[in-house]
Amino acid sequence: MAGAGGDKPFAKAGPSPLSRVLRISQLDAFELDGALEQLVWSQFTQCFQHFKPGLLTPLEPELKALLQLLLWRFTVYSNSATVGQSLLNIRYKNTLIPGQKYRPMSRPQKFWFALLTVGEKWLRERSHSLFLNHPAESNARKARKVLSILMGLTKVASLINFLLFLQRGTYPTLTERLLGVQPVFSRPQGPRDINFQFLNRELLWHGFAEFLIFLLPLINVWKLKASVTALFSPLKELRGTEGSEETHCTECAVCGEWPTMPHSAGCKHVFCYYCLKSHTIADICFTCPKCGTETGTIEPVRLHVGVETVPQTLAWDTAGELETKLNT
Repeated sequence: MAGAGGDKPFAKAGPSPLSRVLRISQLDAFELDGALEQLVWSQFTQCFQHFKPGLLTPLEPELKALLQLLLWRFTVYSNSATVGQSLLNIRYKNTLIPGQKYRPMSRPQKFWFALLTVGEKWLRERSHSLFLNHPAESNARKARKVLSILMGLTKVASLINFLLFLQRGTYPTLTERLLGVQPVFSRPQGPRDINFQFLNRELLWHGFAEFLIFLLPLINVWKLKASVTALFSPLKELRGTEGSEETHCTECAVCGEWPTMPHSAGCKHVFCYYCLKSHTIADICFTCPKCGTETGTIEPVRLHVGVETVPQTLAWDTAGELETKLNT
């Protein structure tokens, strides 16, 4: 036990009897461990972001295993606890030694723990490439089939173990059950002061967001926009009535551009055919955005485009040039 590092001081300070760890705390510890592994791997790959793409891909399983072994060395091997468990004041207890007093993990348990966690992840990621370039009837392919069967049985056993964990609250993983290590609190758990202010605020905003998600699809945005536009359209007409008829015929009441395939819908305004048709399909009670008139029969409109009057000076210059040519 002397080589366990930080386990000896904990043996003196451990509570007696040991407190039982909640199921949610044990699962939270695994989530924190997984988040830490992803963080370490992302920081490691950023060191090679300016190198050739795919440089780390051939050795990715080995590099991940090396980083996980590094974490294991300074967590489980030193303190009999993972990083997530340390944050939640949890450590592993050796249940192979009977008694209520805390017993840290032995060295064989720590090494087997690394082999069954880090080694299992490495083998799962590397197994495909290990047996890839071998004939179908070779011993390597047969070993791969045996390995896949063993992995399948391991998954079934892990599922059964997790169901037992949900029922009894001990040994959340198959590795912990096989090694006989159980999470316990590293110090006595005092009474908790629970503040529901943050929880109430989150519930309030969550309910408000669900209410908006339910309410917004019921609001006819296009009709509301048309009503607002029709409300302010008389103000525009009072400001200037010159060229109002031309504007009605040369602007689509929806998109404001020159009408493509102009059509009318029962009022003096003109629409693009696609603008009018799409809006009437989306809203049966579609009204004109300019005047608020309900759409009726859709009919095509003929637009007469006139030629602008030529300026007087240009006309006189053209006449003078024509007279000069006739005289010559």
